[in-house]
Amino acid sequence: MDLLLPDGKGTELLAVGDQFVSFPIVIMTSYGNERVAVEAVKAGALDYVVKSPMVLADLPHIAERALREWHHLTERQRTEKALYQSERRFRALIEHSSDVISVLDVTGVIRYSSPSTMRIVGYPLDDYQGCNIFELIHPDDLPIGRAFIVRLLDCPDGNMTTELRLRHHDASWRWIDVTGTNLLDDPAVQGIVLNYRDITERKRFELQLQHDALHDALTGLPNRVLLVDRIEQAIKRNQQDEHYQFAVLFLDLDHFKVVNDSRGHTVGDQLLMAVTSRLQECLRASDTCARFGGDEFVVLLERISGLDDATQAAACIQTNLSRPFHLSDLTLVVSASIGIVVSNVGYEQSEEVLRDADIAMYYAKSRGKAQYAVFDVTMRAPVLARLALEEDLRRALERHEFRVYYQPIISLAAGDIRGFEALVRWQHPHRGLVGPSEFIGVAEETGLIEDIDWLVLREASRQLQEWHERMPWEPLLSMNVNLSGKQFTRPDLAAQIEQVLRETRLDPHSLRIEITESTLMENMAVAATTLHQLHALGVSIAIDDFGTGYSSLNYLLNLPIHVLKIDRSFISQIETDRSQHEIVSTIIMLSHKLGLQVVAEGVETTTQRAQLCALGCEYGQGYLISRPVDSARASALLMSMPALHRYHKVTDCA
Repeated sequence: MDLLLPDGKGTELLAVGDQFVSFPIVIMTSYGNERVAVEAVKAGALDYVVKSPMVLADLPHIAERALREWHHLTERQRTEKALYQSERRFRALIEHSSDVISVLDVTGVIRYSSPSTMRIVGYPLDDYQGCNIFELIHPDDLPIGRAFIVRLLDCPDGNMTTELRLRHHDASWRWIDVTGTNLLDDPAVQGIVLNYRDITERKRFELQLQHDALHDALTGLPNRVLLVDRIEQAIKRNQQDEHYQFAVLFLDLDHFKVVNDSRGHTVGDQLLMAVTSRLQECLRASDTCARFGGDEFVVLLERISGLDDATQAAACIQTNLSRPFHLSDLTLVVSASIGIVVSNVGYEQSEEVLRDADIAMYYAKSRGKAQYAVFDVTMRAPVLARLALEEDLRRALERHEFRVYYQPIISLAAGDIRGFEALVRWQHPHRGLVGPSEFIGVAEETGLIEDIDWLVLREASRQLQEWHERMPWEPLLSMNVNLSGKQFTRPDLAAQIEQVLRETRLDPHSLRIEITESTLMENMAVAATTLHQLHALGVSIAIDDFGTGYSSLNYLLNLPIHVLKIDRSFISQIETDRSQHEIVSTIIMLSHKLGLQVVAEGVETTTQRAQLCALGCEYGQGYLISRPVDSARASALLMSMPALHRYHKVTDCA
């Protein structure tokens, strides 16, 4: 463009052209002084040339050079603009980031920190910048923090992550997730860049999950998993240090199942939590008390001086548990059987320790409960045999190996059968027929007795209904079925029995439930409710082994009881012991005054039968009459005396 134009100077047009033209402008002028050149360049020209024949001839090259310079100029401007925008964008991201970005020097001093610092860790920027990061890290996490920075210093341009706790301005500790980058060699940074965010809530959730995985939900005590780990560690310490000793106490609450069954699981849970507090009163901070399962607890005593420390802890526990527990409106008393194992046996696995502690506990329980026993290798054989019996019982239920046998109950005067008592037998595949005395105790302890009780009740009810249908002349025939204490305290017992009666179509008046005095008296309130429910169904109640328990007149007067069964221990001495004779006479007289029937158990001689009949005892059962027999033999007994049953009722002692 020429400097002088017809309507003005070319420099005046440059200001307008700069806004519309995106290419370089070179001014041509006839004037060659510097002032004009400076004015042209200031006005926006890229260059100027003085008109001359030589310059005009070189104009194509001048244009090419101008284009090249213009290209370089615009590229630089574009780069600078992009850099400026990038810097603005980066600063905006830093200032509005939810994470904190800090720059440290090699000693850990914070030279820069982003505005999020206030939100994440609560410090004003002026207070935070200049602090040493190591002064803010939790003491327990300081080794992690130092190692993290050292690794970063050894790795230029590298980045790493870790988690640790940082002190908040309010003095609390916040878990942070940190990513670090070594930019010491970057001239623009010259420091270690930390990018971190608050993960306190996530960490708390993770720690809670971890705690829940290793602790019992009800009591908060370590669970089996954590206990096993600590015992394993104790074993390793014992192997590495001959002076280190430990002991394990295995506790089982005596009769806890009765509390659960009679009072409900809510009361049972309250009792377990109260027991937990009592246990911890006897332990040191270094000891571990774990809930092993159900009503079982295990205590790990570490760094003990010997067996005396373990027995003293066991004695303290039993003393603490002997005090009554006051739960809401209830007062309960419990005890514990404790097995003790010490580390001088030379254990290698936690399973061995727990096995022997469990064996010692069962040994203590077998000696009368509320005791402790120190493990001895001689204990293994009987306890292992008991465990084998328990496993056999479980398989016996699965394989239907239990059989119901029937012992006749007769009219002592007429001799005709008036009913049967259903008794369980175990048809063992190798041992043959096994009596209840060999397995009922274990079945009660393990809870398998419930399944056995229901099996006997169903089969006996079904069998009696079959006899009623086959022998309609036996309208008075009844069936006595024993129920365990555990079964009798079930709140749904009456409903379950009603269901069995419906399934078998048996008349409720033909069923007689036998319970012992001790079962009745263990929880009178629950027992009374159950007895009234059964009475409403039409089911009769018999008190078994009468005379050996509480023999309280109160429950005989106030509860729906129909039959007393005199224990065989009195009957066996009625011929030779005058005092036993008087006891039997008194029981019979009392029963008649209360309107109750009497059955004598264990009648084995004709003299016993005659004396009982003379005393007015209506019914009896025992080996004199018949041993317990299977259903086929019981059917044969019934079929052999139908006429006697029909026509000799008038000669009955009653």
